[in-house]
Amino acid sequence: MTIKINRKINKFKASATSEQEIDSQKLIGQNYIIYFYPKDNTPGCTQEGEDFRDLYKEFKKLKTEIYGVSRETLKSHEGFKAKFDYPFELISDPDEKLCKLFDVMKEKSMYGKKYIGIERSTFLVDKEGKLSAEWRKVKVPGHVNEVLEAAKKIK
Repeated sequence: MTIKINRKINKFKASATSEQEIDSQKLIGQNYIIYFYPKDNTPGCTQEGEDFRDLYKEFKKLKTEIYGVSRETLKSHEGFKAKFDYPFELISDPDEKLCKLFDVMKEKSMYGKKYIGIERSTFLVDKEGKLSAEWRKVKVPGHVNEVLEAAKKIK
């Protein structure tokens, strides 16, 4: 079952930083952003997190929570979150359950070698648990501002 705009997201539970368990059923009633990034402490991923951090108060005014997701361990995420003072939780998805639910595992290529990795992607979910907007193959510059504009349009 792939996700589609205006359709409910399948239920999920995932472990996150600050000893949180993120349960999609408990997120009903608020908007949220779930963004997938390849790796902690890499330039693009750090910048994307900093951009979400810098606009976090604007998202909170819109009653929209933010969650970052990658396959790293919670320990790695805790360090990454603390180092860059991210005010939102990071979800650890080592078994790729969430990655598969959102269909972000894609064939990539680096230095001529092909591998399967996370395609940088962002999803905006409304308070009913329906997918409101999605961005795939994200380029970091300007992206978070685009997501904020979309969040402003949710009723």
